[in-house]
Amino acid sequence: MRSISAIVVSFQTGPVLARALDALRLQDGIEEIILVDNGNPEGAIDNAIGHKKIGAPIRVISGQGNVGFAAGCNLGANLARSDLLLFVNPDAILPPGAARRLVEDSDDLERPWVIGAKLVDPDGGEQQGSRRTTLTPWRAFVEATQLWRLAPQHPYFRRFNLHGDPCPDDIIATPVVSGACFCLPKEDYIAIGGMDERYFLHVEDVDFCLRFADAGGAVYFDPNVSVLHFKSSSDVDPIWVDRRKTASTILYFRTHFSKPYPPLFLRLVELSLWGRFFLRSAFIGLGRIFFARPAAHQRVVASALKRSGE
Repeated sequence: MRSISAIVVSFQTGPVLARALDALRLQDGIEEIILVDNGNPEGAIDNAIGHKKIGAPIRVISGQGNVGFAAGCNLGANLARSDLLLFVNPDAILPPGAARRLVEDSDDLERPWVIGAKLVDPDGGEQQGSRRTTLTPWRAFVEATQLWRLAPQHPYFRRFNLHGDPCPDDIIATPVVSGACFCLPKEDYIAIGGMDERYFLHVEDVDFCLRFADAGGAVYFDPNVSVLHFKSSSDVDPIWVDRRKTASTILYFRTHFSKPYPPLFLRLVELSLWGRFFLRSAFIGLGRIFFARPAAHQRVVASALKRSGE
């Protein structure tokens, strides 16, 4: 089996990081784990790594500050020693044999390929974002305005996330897989320049899959590998995260769709995205005023971790 370098980018991740690293250390085929520390509380990385000597060694890359997820992935990829790269979110828990299965399932694929795992919630259901169709300005407008509710089955109102569709029985070509867990040869990752570092947080995986396909590659979704993925595990303001996501989405549209779409429509899409952001921010702000719950999301994640470990 070809050797794998696992790359984890962590920023204020929380206690789930230790469990994610433990799961990676026990994976067959993983020769090293590169942990890119974009910023965590003092002692958090040491506590997450612990003193265990079993499994793959962990290399910590720190001192660069919070350079963003895309730049962190590139930093780890450039330092990787193996011919395969496995990118794993710090809040994603791989089951035993997951890394080996992803690689084995890619053996018959023609290069260049990238293969992504199925993401599941703590309740076992497929998670939103696990597999997606191509993100276009029209599709974003349908999502932002909820036009899809008018005719959910109409192709013009096709949704971005596909987790609501029946899950395929085996590997299938899919326009977009999640950056939370995907694998590909290092040579192919480097060949297209890795992640676009203009994306600080979110949408970098969507952009990567589109550029990968445009370069002649194929993107695959592997339902045979289910990865437990916790959301909101980091102690980061959700308003800040949503602002970054909105800005990244607009950058993606300007980069890939400025020519095929009329400027006026792109401006309308941008306004709808910012409008949705401000409405969400106002809702969160009001909730903090009237229903203040310090670190509530962390408690939810901690509870889910406990349940999933039972």
